[in-house]
Amino acid sequence: MPRAKTNGIEIEYDTLGSANDPAVLLVMGFALQMTRWPEGLKRGLADAGFRVIWFDNRDVGLSSEIANVTPLGALEIMQAAMSGKDVSKMVPYTLDDMAADTAGLLDAIGAETADIIGMSMGGMIGQLMALDHPRKVRKLVAMMTTSGNPALPPPTPEAMAALSALPPVRTAEAIGEIAVVAQHGIGSHPDLRNSAEVIRARGIEDFHRSDRPFGILRQNGAVVAQKRWHERLGSVTAPTLVLHGADDPLIRPAAGEDIARRIPGAVFKSYPKWGHDLPDKMSDTLVADIVPFLRT
Repeated sequence: MPRAKTNGIEIEYDTLGSANDPAVLLVMGFALQMTRWPEGLKRGLADAGFRVIWFDNRDVGLSSEIANVTPLGALEIMQAAMSGKDVSKMVPYTLDDMAADTAGLLDAIGAETADIIGMSMGGMIGQLMALDHPRKVRKLVAMMTTSGNPALPPPTPEAMAALSALPPVRTAEAIGEIAVVAQHGIGSHPDLRNSAEVIRARGIEDFHRSDRPFGILRQNGAVVAQKRWHERLGSVTAPTLVLHGADDPLIRPAAGEDIARRIPGAVFKSYPKWGHDLPDKMSDTLVADIVPFLRT
């Protein structure tokens, strides 16, 4: 796959569709590799006439690893924040830096602007792109993400337990089992969720592609230490569509509603039985709602 130099690092990326078509950039969520974008979603966007671009965020997959920095724990960062410290100085990078990575990727591949589709942490990065790199964002689709407002409802205890579960050993099989635990804890209703067999197999595939537990911790630090941006969202000028699962236990639907309230003209839509995942069965539904929004 191709690589691009941006913001002092290298980004692994891939594309689908003609280079002459309007660009759509997919921004993945916390700890997940670019491989987790469903084929049906990518193909549906490409078949609708878009050049689809997806990539590994820094510190996961095959993009640059910030390996010379030992990550801090989330609790340590939160305690420092409560004491009044500028925690953005305590971590090697924040979401602002990841937004700059993403904007720079577009420059590196010759795309002056793009429609941004971000899920979870990727949706946070998309919002920061719209705020700090507005010329690069034609339209924004924010999925299962938050405005950063600390007053929003927290995740359910069950979701947090599932997300923070650790394998007893770092083997492919153990990582596959943890992937199943996580998806059953934060994912969609069984009617939508991918089967345990599919989740396990993809977890194992990703482990063999890249395993960076410290990179995941550094990404977590970037989220926790990021200066809150919810009060800035009123200045976003990019047309925005906010999509959220009604059954999301990790980033609650109220978080998506908060984004839509704050961004002028933003549209919010929720889906029954959808949780905090990208099951294959959601691809056609998402394409059916995203494509008309991007075309208008």
